[in-house]
Amino acid sequence: MGNGLSDRKAETQELMQIRQEAYEAASQLLTAAHPKKGSILVVGCSTSEVAGERIGSFSSPELGQALFDGIYQAAKEAEVFLAAQCCEHLNRALILEEEAAERYGYEQVNVVPQPKAGGSFATAAYHSFTHPAAVEHIRAAAGMDIGMHLQEVAVPVRIERRQIGAARVICARTRLKFTGGARAVYDENLL
Repeated sequence: MGNGLSDRKAETQELMQIRQEAYEAASQLLTAAHPKKGSILVVGCSTSEVAGERIGSFSSPELGQALFDGIYQAAKEAEVFLAAQCCEHLNRALILEEEAAERYGYEQVNVVPQPKAGGSFATAAYHSFTHPAAVEHIRAAAGMDIGMHLQEVAVPVRIERRQIGAARVICARTRLKFTGGARAVYDENLL
């Protein structure tokens, strides 16, 4: 009986560690990206990869919630919206607060993500947001892991926290497009 308690305690500590790693990664990205208040951070993640398994083979609602909690805390501190990207079973739909969908004019779709159809991270987002909404497309200012929903000019961001659990972390921010020719001058503050 004591063994079960020890196992639960170790699992709780592991989840707290994952939450902290997720928070650190998101905070470091947001510090580097300097997103405007109210912009969107898009995150796609695989609890399977975080657990050191093959993508899609180890859905974990507890791990999804720990990841969400850490990243969402960083997003709230930066005053940006968080969009959770679903897996390919939902065609990479995104879950975000309805307020963000309405603010940016994103058309909502009807889907409720599940751990094995949308992913554990998106499922945690859906159940944690005050008024969750699903949309098919967004144009985020920054992103972690999967960047197919970023604005057009994505710039890689290297952060100190290179892994969350066993998963490698890939980050990007966006910048305005350059326009003009050889004589064009650009505002350094917008790079």
